[in-house]
Formats: sequence, structure tokens, C-alpha cells
Amino acid sequence: MRKYFDPFRLAALSGAAAFLVACGGGGDAGADGASSEGGADADAAPAIDPATTGTVVGTVTYTGSAPAPVSIDMSEEPACAEKHDDAPMRVPVRVSGDGGLANGFVYIKEGLADRDWGPPGGDVTLDQEGCEYIPHVMGVRAGQDIEIVNSDGLMHNINAGPELNRGFNINQPTNMTSTRSFARQEIMIPVRCDVHGWMEGYIGVMEHPFFAVSGEDGTFRIEGLPAGDYTIGLWHEELGEREMVVTVAAQEEATADFTLDDSTAGTASLGEPLVIHHSHAAGAASR
Repeated sequence: MRKYFDPFRLAALSGAAAFLVACGGGGDAGADGASSEGGADADAAPAIDPATTGTVVGTVTYTGSAPAPVSIDMSEEPACAEKHDDAPMRVPVRVSGDGGLANGFVYIKEGLADRDWGPPGGDVTLDQEGCEYIPHVMGVRAGQDIEIVNSDGLMHNINAGPELNRGFNINQPTNMTSTRSFARQEIMIPVRCDVHGWMEGYIGVMEHPFFAVSGEDGTFRIEGLPAGDYTIGLWHEELGEREMVVTVAAQEEATADFTLDDSTAGTASLGEPLVIHHSHAAGAASR
């Protein structure tokens, strides 16, 4: 049925709305006592004064002898093999010359106030280049779009297996981009390719913006934390999980250095590592 514009009804509704606002009924007070009036700005999280925040910095270090890398046979995918300067290898424990451990997911585990931390920001990219996931470990906000890119131009299958979120399994037969997101916090979500069994990656989903991934030298940095006491969590795909408590002071840096060895290898929350297959057939990856 076609609906017609009724100027008299609109005027009546506008008058009623004006009456409610004048009587204080135009917006509910939030948890901090602020009115929710104000149009588009009403849903924005209250800004945090930078003068009241600090930073957590640290280094993830591995002691002992790192497991030997595992050779990956990409002979059936020469286009991918050609993108590697050296023979492609799976390096689950990537250690720098001075012991820095890469690909540790570091995040604020406990201590944050129960509040809205604002929108998740722009899109993040998970690329498939040289038949590898780049980055291998990444963090996103809940609800943040992940642009999954196929830069190889050959068949990839992206199979995400969360426990708390809705998973997905999509095909990308050529150069293309698919967009996905996860609705709630989860540490961590494994991603694999059912066509290339050696392809694996991990995504940490957070409700807040305070997380980082340790770089090739093992260092990380988390900025903008309100002053307070926090439990810092560390997750590594092969070496398990650690945590420590730090105190963050306004306008200062707190240090959170983690030292890992092989004593907890295989205890990460995702269970056993992926089995490396050198098959081009679908379903080659298994846990």
C-alpha cells in the first residue's frame, strides 16, 4: 500500500517531541550521568583524557634452542614458490638473533573499566601472498571488518574455526577481496586454507583497543591505557600462555617483559598445532 506524506501529522509529532525535550524526557542519562541527547554524537564513547593515560612496553624473549623450521613443499604451486627468496619454511617459533620472539599476541586481560571503548576504526587486511597468511598473527576489534585479500590469483579457501563466534569457509578462486568480521571477543581464532594445508594464521578478537603483536625483535607497545593495575596476557601458538600484573601510571611507561621456553609448548588454547600436508587437494589441513 502506498504511503502518503501528511504534513499535519508531522507537525503534531514535532510538537510532541519538543514538549518531551522541554520536560527533560528527550534522553536517558548514561552510566556516567551524561545525557544521551545530541544526535549522532550521543552514541560516541566519552573521550579519555590523554593526560591520564600511560603505555605498556615490553619484549617477548625465547630462551633455549628454537625448534627447527619445517620445509614446505610448494612444487605444485610454482607461482607461490617463486615469491619466496629462500625455500619456503614453516617457522612456528620465530626467534631473532638476540632471542626476541615474534608473533606473540599481547593484550590487556583484566583491569579495564566496564565501558564503551568507541568504534573499532578502519578495516584491517589479511593477505594471502606466496601461499602464506600475512600477517601470521593479528588482532582486531569485535565488529571490525577484515578485508581478506587473495594476492596470489590462484585458488585459496579461507576456513576460520572460532569457538565463540560464527565461523566461515569461503573460496577465493582468483585475485579478489572478501570482507568478514567477528562479533565478540575470542582468544584466538585459527584460520587455515583447505587447499594448501601449510597455510595457517591466527586472529585475536578484542572488545577493547589495547592489544599488540610482538614484532620480529620481540618488542610490543600498547598505548593510551588509563592509569591503573592490569593483568597483561600473552598467547603464542606453540609456547602457550603467560600473564603478569603491571601498574600503569599517567604519562609513564610500564614494562612487561615475558620470557618463554619450551616448558609449556603445545599448551596454547587452540590445542595441537596444525599438521603440515603437502597436498593440493581440498581438506589437506587437519588438527
